[in-house]
Amino acid sequence: MRHTISVLVENKFGVLTRVAGLFSGRGYNIDTLNVGPTQDPNTSRMTIVTHGDAATLDQIVKQLNKLIDVLEVLDFREGEYIDRELVLVKVTVDSRSRAEVIQITDVFRSKIVDVQPESLTIEISGNESKVEKFLELMKTFGILELTRTGRVALPRK
Repeated sequence: MRHTISVLVENKFGVLTRVAGLFSGRGYNIDTLNVGPTQDPNTSRMTIVTHGDAATLDQIVKQLNKLIDVLEVLDFREGEYIDRELVLVKVTVDSRSRAEVIQITDVFRSKIVDVQPESLTIEISGNESKVEKFLELMKTFGILELTRTGRVALPRK
């Protein structure tokens, strides 16, 4: 089962290494990891997506809480949080397919950020379901390059 964990940490050198080391040292895999500053310049928020059963997740949360510089650990349950992901995707186009790609981009409220004679680069953000559906449609045109930020999340409360 996939889990989203939010970790509020002190914005100090080596914190990311300690968190990543906790996962690798215990054989846990990180599906996505996103780190960024918060409204307080002294703290950063890590959003970690991982797989595991309930016992594994409990162990991860307990171990994270023991780390120096970790201020808060939240295990998000379904519906308790808002999440988004940003993706940049470069899609092959020709004179016939360009209009269709632009139309799909508009339907998904995405944005074309670069236009080249044989490709379009599109920025899309949203929840995982929206992003995956968009990428599935773009595969039919040919994806040249793709990069994803990974999930960022905040609690609803």
